[in-house]
Amino acid sequence: MSDAKSGPFDPEKSSSYGRGSVSDFHEASSLERLSDDVPRSKFAQLWAIVKFLDKYGVEARGIERVPPDQRTQMSPLSAFWMWLAANMTITTFSLGCLGGPVFSLSFKDAALTIIFFNLLCNIPVAYFSTWGPKLGLRQLTLSKFSFGYFTSQIPIILNCIACVGGSVINSIVGAQTLRAVSTAHQIPTAAAIVVIAIGPITISFMGYRVVHLYEQYAWIPIARFIESDFGSSGTFGAGDVVSFGATIGASHALPPSSFGTNVCPLRAGFAIGWVSYAADYTVRMPEDMSSVKIFFWTYLGLNVPLILVEILGAAAMSTFNQKTTWADAYAENSVGGLLGAGLAGPMGGFGSFLLIIMALSIIATNIPTMYSLALTFQNIHPYTQAIPRIFIVIIGSMVYIILAIAGASHFVGWLETILDMLAYWFAIFSAILIEEHLIFRRGKWSNYSPEDYNNWRKLPLGVASFIALSCGVAGAVLGMAQPWYIGVIGGMIGNPESGGDIGFELAFAFSAIVYPPLRWIEKFYWGY
Repeated sequence: MSDAKSGPFDPEKSSSYGRGSVSDFHEASSLERLSDDVPRSKFAQLWAIVKFLDKYGVEARGIERVPPDQRTQMSPLSAFWMWLAANMTITTFSLGCLGGPVFSLSFKDAALTIIFFNLLCNIPVAYFSTWGPKLGLRQLTLSKFSFGYFTSQIPIILNCIACVGGSVINSIVGAQTLRAVSTAHQIPTAAAIVVIAIGPITISFMGYRVVHLYEQYAWIPIARFIESDFGSSGTFGAGDVVSFGATIGASHALPPSSFGTNVCPLRAGFAIGWVSYAADYTVRMPEDMSSVKIFFWTYLGLNVPLILVEILGAAAMSTFNQKTTWADAYAENSVGGLLGAGLAGPMGGFGSFLLIIMALSIIATNIPTMYSLALTFQNIHPYTQAIPRIFIVIIGSMVYIILAIAGASHFVGWLETILDMLAYWFAIFSAILIEEHLIFRRGKWSNYSPEDYNNWRKLPLGVASFIALSCGVAGAVLGMAQPWYIGVIGGMIGNPESGGDIGFELAFAFSAIVYPPLRWIEKFYWGY
């Protein structure tokens, strides 16, 4: 890149990037000249702002394909740092805490569940990460080559909901943690949510390179917290979490027989939840970068924080028999109170400082949700693609801040319900994309025409994917076992009162069985 007017932030100074062209970093003008039937002129005033900000390192590109000569992110380790930081947060810790109050699991059972489902459900996320460099397209844009233009609107809308819902949950648990810093002068919940939102807005506003640069270092202070809190939890964590249901409220605890069934959608929903974001963060890697390396570093970057921090959450919940003050703190301030009891109490001022750092770790999780929200929204229609990415980030952030403030008092219920629903949906999404690529594209990237992602006539018709999706939903309904609904098949498993949730497995199986024959018929008559 030329030395002329690179602005105060020069993305090339990051060691992950090679030398690129001027247009690689100042893209607004080149995007306006694209002949892709996207009516950017309708938003000319917004694009004028983008062109100005583009000079200072703000990413102008949205879902438009990244040309091969502009994929200058040279290190596959970028994927490792990205997912390490995004998952080494208190949201991950809070998921580990659910083994006690929701499922009445002992620490051993919770830990085994955490390890198994993370190792399993992170496979499709790592696999889809290898797709970004091959075509230079974002994850939901890639889904159009499987779902077709019209049916793809379903995963697009669902992913918008997932992005906003995930940000809401993350902000709530971050706010709870900030409130636990001081019992005498607690920050108002609304103010805490706004404070946490500033970071994700700023970083995701800047774009791809700044997102990766931030995530490369954001995990470091959290590692210090893990070291401290493991020591605190290990001192007291010898009890069995089964007694926790009586401590906090047995009405919310499911029978122990739900282990391995009802617990599945919660664990799977969080781990596989990144599957609709995966390629968004590898599109600037070279086409010839080893897929094996990308898969390995992504898979490792997901599993290390998810397994480690979730087990830490489960360990913290196992302390309640020996440390009743921690149970009181959890009852009063949920996950934030539990973190505060383990840090601010025993470690004084330094513990409070670590607690603040841990609360701000939510920034690293909300950055990809907001960045991918803008990209997902642009996939709805050429008119939404014409809206510059940065303005969608701002609007989306305002929406989730309002929802987080409104839902702050219902955190556990929100977390359980949203993760359940996402697990069912992402199972269907993964099955259809994998089968389309391996069976009908024969695993060859030459069988894709990436420039046709907006041309419905050259994409699958979408009938096969719609029917397969519908069958997957039917499988989820039949197999689910939730407090508010127990499916016919789910009710036959485990305890008769609570059933056993196999909706995740049935959703994947039903869609995977139905899609291939229907897609073969569709391709035979439609041609694509």
